[in-house]
Amino acid sequence: MTGGGSAGSSLRVDAGARRLPPPLLARLRRQLDRMVRAAALSEGRPLEAAFRLTTDAEIHALNRRYRATDKPTDVLAFAQREGPTAGFGARRRADAHPRQPVGPVGPVGPPGAADAEVLGDVVISVETAGRQARRRGPLGLWTEVRFLASHGLCHLLGYDHGNDADEAEMNARMAALLTEAARRGRGRAA
Repeated sequence: MTGGGSAGSSLRVDAGARRLPPPLLARLRRQLDRMVRAAALSEGRPLEAAFRLTTDAEIHALNRRYRATDKPTDVLAFAQREGPTAGFGARRRADAHPRQPVGPVGPVGPPGAADAEVLGDVVISVETAGRQARRRGPLGLWTEVRFLASHGLCHLLGYDHGNDADEAEMNARMAALLTEAARRGRGRAA
């Protein structure tokens, strides 16, 4: 994934994770792209994010390697910017340039820096999503994968759910992204 002049997303589906039928995968691609474009409109700059559908075995390996947690999980978000330059979207200091990432001591780097456009990667275990989706009905897996994609995208935008207030803020942004992804017509900020 590379930085560029427009908002967008990419979707990779690992061989063992092909549980969504091709028409739903095509729809998912469109909706992921629409979510990222809606976030870009809201953030006021072009953004990119990569999404990967994988297996429990692969996400387990990633979880063990990067989070020191020896079990599979439903979704992992790998931000392009971690540490002091992370969190471009959710919490911005009032004196920061609107297109500039903010670190703990203020703006980081020049406004419009090329690397600020790439948010990072969201990895979703289709197997775990499938187990969680049983309660959602016939389109449960589809619904769960969209939900997890919006969750991961919010983490890339700087949201977290460490307390009730942060979780409520993140859930509201997820709901806006999911609504915009499903809507037809010209894209709107979300």
